[in-house]
Amino acid sequence: MSKLKRHLSVANVLSCTALFVALGGTAFATMHLGPGEVKAVNIARQAVTNPKIKQQAVTSGKIKNGGVNALDIGAGQVTSEKIATGAVTGKKIGKKAVSPRTIAEEAVTSGKIANESIVASKLSASFYAQLVKNVTYVNGESASNDTTSKSAEAVCPTGKQAIGGGARVNGELQDVAITGSNPAVSGTTRTGWQAFARDIDNTPNGSWAVEAFAICAEL
Repeated sequence: MSKLKRHLSVANVLSCTALFVALGGTAFATMHLGPGEVKAVNIARQAVTNPKIKQQAVTSGKIKNGGVNALDIGAGQVTSEKIATGAVTGKKIGKKAVSPRTIAEEAVTSGKIANESIVASKLSASFYAQLVKNVTYVNGESASNDTTSKSAEAVCPTGKQAIGGGARVNGELQDVAITGSNPAVSGTTRTGWQAFARDIDNTPNGSWAVEAFAICAEL
């Protein structure tokens, strides 16, 4: 006891008392924290891990705008069932993000394509060249009389070529027949359609005419 008294001093007593109060106060505070008493500044970095967060505790209202980015989302985590209807808009899709590989078979139907959305500039040159564009129908007719042999030509407008055609005979039809129906060609250009007909017995039997029809289009 005498040895203990020799080592006691005011400084030693005060130091021990302060240490006891500090330790006791920390334990008390830890065991009796009230709502809202733990602030962000009281939580050490990396202290809140996944196992410490209860299920359904983090809701969309607790995530700030822009808080979740691509690096925070695991591969395969966002599935079609987790995306709300209408949530993905054109502004949210990056340029070149949609490629043939990301579109399911039969996913793009005519009902999903807006009117006038497919224009010539979006078609391949080879495919566009095969299309029939700006179709025009024209005709040409011979004179109507009793001549035994006649011809007519339907001429396509400038910039267009004949892609089809036909012929017919008009008037008093007795012994008249179509003898020719073919494209009119100038060099390599099909300029229209020609029709030929004649009275097969070479005997005038009334007035008649032959008419040619052409289907013209830009090529």
